[in-house]
Amino acid sequence: MSSKRDRDSVKNIIVVAFSVCLVCAIVVSAAAVALRPLQQENAELDRKQNVLQAAGIFQSGVSIDEQFADIETRVIELATGEFVDHIDPDTYNQRQAARDPARSQEIRGREDIAGINRLEDYSLVYLVRDDDDDLEIVILPVRGYGLWSTMYGFLALENDLNTVAGLGFYDHAETPGLGGEIDNPNWIAQWPGRRIYDDDGEVALRVTRGGGIEEEHHIDGISGATLTSRGVDNMIAFWMGERGFKPFLENLRGEES
Repeated sequence: MSSKRDRDSVKNIIVVAFSVCLVCAIVVSAAAVALRPLQQENAELDRKQNVLQAAGIFQSGVSIDEQFADIETRVIELATGEFVDHIDPDTYNQRQAARDPARSQEIRGREDIAGINRLEDYSLVYLVRDDDDDLEIVILPVRGYGLWSTMYGFLALENDLNTVAGLGFYDHAETPGLGGEIDNPNWIAQWPGRRIYDDDGEVALRVTRGGGIEEEHHIDGISGATLTSRGVDNMIAFWMGERGFKPFLENLRGEES
């Protein structure tokens, strides 16, 4: 009888519960550590696929790594728009850099139209060249805040560095059926052929409901998702502007001419 009372005591129950929790925690931790390389590999493949899709060159059924081998990945300094070689593009984590005060700058007030808070010093860019080594497409990582979340995507430009080749988002938490329609192929299909800059070199592409804007510079906003549409509009304005990729595009235009 005493043995049964000992087993049913509060102390014994707590010890057993703690032991079970400890074992479960060890198993979960071990699984997380074991699976981390696979998770990182899958994340890297997903990034590569999204770059290919934004450029409109993704081929289903063909190895992603094989397709991505034709893309040149470089790192640029955003302030100067120049290529840098002291940072390895294969290991550079741009999201982490944007959160690191030592590798990014705070953006305040009206200057932060994209709602990103901090701007990394360096950015990845992706270049697609033809067999003669002539530039075909440039793919740029872009992000901006919508209604509920930061929207991460890739914007691809034709070799004139002004005409949109494609756009794709790979990470966001916008409302399904509303702001989440930024993933809708029908909405994304508006982007190819639109032009970023006007004749004066100013960002002219707008995402808005209604007319009043030349078609080559107009993307029809998503019905019922005004704030998400405005977020995409602000994202384009920021990243194609002076604090974003404009210095790089101007440099590249000079090199390729």
